[in-house]
Amino acid sequence: MSAEAAVAGIVIVGAGQAGVMTAEALRSGGFEGAITLLGDEAYGPYHRPPLSKAWMAGEIEAAQLVMRAPEMLARKHIDLRTGVTVKGIDRDAKNVILGDGTILPYTGLVLATGSTPRALTLPGGDAPGVLALRTRDDASAIADRLSSCIEQQRPVVVIGGGFIGLEVAATARKKGLAVTVLEAAPRLLGRVLAPVLSDWYAGLHRSHGVQLMLGAQVAAIETGADGAVSGLKLADGSVVPAGLVVVGIGVSANDQLAQAAGLECDRGIVVDACCRTSDPLIVAAGDCTARRLPDGSLLRLESVQNATEQGKSAAAALLGQDRPFTATPWFWSDQYDKKLQMAGLSMGADDWAIRGKMNGDMAAGTFTVYHFKGNQLIAADSVNASKDHLLVRKLLDAGVSPTREQAGDVGFDLASLLVK
Repeated sequence: MSAEAAVAGIVIVGAGQAGVMTAEALRSGGFEGAITLLGDEAYGPYHRPPLSKAWMAGEIEAAQLVMRAPEMLARKHIDLRTGVTVKGIDRDAKNVILGDGTILPYTGLVLATGSTPRALTLPGGDAPGVLALRTRDDASAIADRLSSCIEQQRPVVVIGGGFIGLEVAATARKKGLAVTVLEAAPRLLGRVLAPVLSDWYAGLHRSHGVQLMLGAQVAAIETGADGAVSGLKLADGSVVPAGLVVVGIGVSANDQLAQAAGLECDRGIVVDACCRTSDPLIVAAGDCTARRLPDGSLLRLESVQNATEQGKSAAAALLGQDRPFTATPWFWSDQYDKKLQMAGLSMGADDWAIRGKMNGDMAAGTFTVYHFKGNQLIAADSVNASKDHLLVRKLLDAGVSPTREQAGDVGFDLASLLVK
């Protein structure tokens, strides 16, 4: 192994949203020591949300994906290293060991290692044309395959009716391709949306020509003479033809480094509200984390907001400060001409109210579903209703709850509840 000549500083493993936010927050917080930002991809930091939409559709250029240009990071004296793998952490020696044997000493370590799509563990699951989406290269490979499907007039199959799968389905349909979505559960987006909204999204995709197969069980991937995917065999024996299969069955936190180093992990690197791990010199942020809540339960969030806010919290912790991430979680998804904006966490809701152009009306495609647990508003999902979304975030942050009647009444000014 070769020893790194640089003076020990803060090493950040992962050059995505969380890693970049941590590095920049360290600088803005007054840290003047060395910051090394390690990325395992060939590219510098880039935005991931457009990958399943504008980038895959060929509507934006590579420059528009860039989150922070290398020269911008260099001006802040952040040492970005791309194409770097990390194979171990020596907590006793306070070193990070790189794939080429280089040793990087650290005074503080940030794990922002993200997550990896779950693999399809079926016969033929590794055949050419069976792809998952996480990175820029993944999105480019899917885009190339979409082009081939257009040329050959072959259909696209998406396994998984979650956000990534449905966004890819929408992009493929906009290109004029035949698309089938296979979802094992009885409804789309079942883990994150109320049944009324799941049904609305099913109707949206069907109205755009997507074939939805709910409760579908895939038995195997079939291949053609060239060895590439040709279809999917279902448990009932039927075959769904495919020139491209996109697998969107969730992700797993990249916590292997942390586990090997002896840090507490439980389906992610366990952190507190300030992103501290079980080692006082190591923090973690972004999709790789599982946040311990006051009641002892763990919360995993996969969003740009979470990565951004945890990055700031992680930097503060390394600077000896407490900056807990306690803001209302929010997320978004673009499908066709509809933007879904979610605020709060709707798990556990037992009732809801719908606010549309007319009370309870979702048909116009502009509405908000307000989720209640008991008499308390806990979340809201807005479709093409950004003003509602921003207002709900303020209500949730302030702990102010309308009644169901107020939430569903377009004539009631919800903003008036915030006036003291």
